[in-house]
Amino acid sequence: METVWLGCMEYRRALDLQLSFVDRRAAGDAMDTLLLLTHPHVYTFGRAGNPANLLAAPEALTREGIPVERVGRGGDVTYHGPGQLVGYPIVLLARPDVHRFVRSLESALIEALGAFGIPSRRVEGLTGVWAQGKKIASIGVGVRKWVTYHGFALNVNTDLSYFRRIHLCGLKGFEATSMAEMTGREFPMEEIRERVADSCGRHIRGFS
Repeated sequence: METVWLGCMEYRRALDLQLSFVDRRAAGDAMDTLLLLTHPHVYTFGRAGNPANLLAAPEALTREGIPVERVGRGGDVTYHGPGQLVGYPIVLLARPDVHRFVRSLESALIEALGAFGIPSRRVEGLTGVWAQGKKIASIGVGVRKWVTYHGFALNVNTDLSYFRRIHLCGLKGFEATSMAEMTGREFPMEEIRERVADSCGRHIRGFS
């Protein structure tokens, strides 16, 4: 699987880029690709996301220049912003098992976090990766032409106050955490993305 680092990219531009990769992968003109990037501040809803899970007033977000997007992934509302590593795996599913694909992303992130001394795990009945009862990585996948898009967001050095403006992934009473909060230190994004790319390459292998 090829990995492409895009730097910081506005959400809609990144979505258009994903869709172009999806079309190329479906046509056989590209290999499986992991797009890694960061986003400016944005809140996104999945297909069935409940608007009531956004707690901030829309006019307040407009004044701050923070967009709210509804997109074709699973899951409810989440936040993306600086200090967060976002990954969009563009993978052709030879075996159309989306549930198993999501579990493979969770396994990759759990492995990557473990390499930095951060124990994390799945929570039965919930999607994503959890550390000490808080969500450290969110996952929401879409499939188009049997090619995956959207993906995961790992909180590295994220300002967690932005998560207090939502019911995280539609779950009341749950909090977000980050690698920085868990360890008391900040991490170079380059180091994190290399480890995550390596883990994703191992755990996603075999789907195409």
